Amino acid sequence: MKEKVTKSKLKQDILDIVKFVIIILAMYLLIFKVILGVETVSGPSMQPTFESGDKVITLRHSSIKRGDIVILKAPDNPNALYIKRVIGLPGDKISYKDDQLYLNGKKVSEKYLTEGKREFSPDTTYTTDFSLQSKGLGNKVPTNDYFVMGDHRNVSKDSRYFGYVKKDKIIGKVILRYWPLTSWATY
Repeated sequence: MKEKVTKSKLKQDILDIVKFVIIILAMYLLIFKVILGVETVSGPSMQPTFESGDKVITLRHSSIKRGDIVILKAPDNPNALYIKRVIGLPGDKISYKDDQLYLNGKKVSEKYLTEGKREFSPDTTYTTDFSLQSKGLGNKVPTNDYFVMGDHRNVSKDSRYFGYVKKDKIIGKVILRYWPLTSWATY
């Protein structure tokens, strides 16, 4: 009789462990497929903010603000993802003149570009002059669209080349760089 109790207890313990593992896997899938995303940066377009190989966590389905760094489905390559900074929100008028960003006619500071600009000679233009009109994008950013740019302006393939990014093409907003550990940062 003691042997039956032991086997029954063992079966119950195994069943409990299996249930626990299933619950943990379901929670993991829910968190990392619905709420958060884990991505690896590839390429130089966001240097020096991000380097190729950096690993980031994104928050899906969040509100997007100017200056946010986002992961998006590449408009010009259906199998790729890009990491870019949101420069223009719906309704914004955007232009660059003499390495200065103008949003809706007002100068805007881009402190995140300071480190990257230091690597260039002072007489070199970091961001080439343009306006939305000169890029054939109309007068202002349309509803549900965003204008994005990489921080390494002279190598970034961004909205200056592929146009606006639809809201539904944004995978998530970068909230944490967790790798390399020496560069850990929140955004």
